[in-house]
Amino acid sequence: MVKRILVVDDDKEIIEFLKKELTEKLDDITVLTTESGYDALKNIMSGSIDLLITDIAMPDMDGYELFLRAREQNEDMPVIMMTGFGYDPNHTVVNARNSGLGAEDILFKPFDVNYMVKLIRERLGME
Repeated sequence: MVKRILVVDDDKEIIEFLKKELTEKLDDITVLTTESGYDALKNIMSGSIDLLITDIAMPDMDGYELFLRAREQNEDMPVIMMTGFGYDPNHTVVNARNSGLGAEDILFKPFDVNYMVKLIRERLGME
């Protein structure tokens, strides 16, 4: 069964890079992309997304808000968050991890794409 991954980042180069890399490294997946948190939410609400990968800092809706709204739609959907910011105890990253809603997969840019692939395989039960 083909799994659908949604990659959300306001940086077009990042989403194009991740789409290419993930498509090459993962079998039986379709990678969808968007630069908008609101467009991402529309995709999630359709019920056709198996895993969400989102940047945290975006202009229209930050990744933490998208994470919360995605969990309202599907509490079991795995979410991997990305950020270019370093560790800050008051940062959204820490809030997401401490929310009790399962935001444990947070990658700091630049990250190893092979590690992301490993996380995706684990979260989608592909191993």
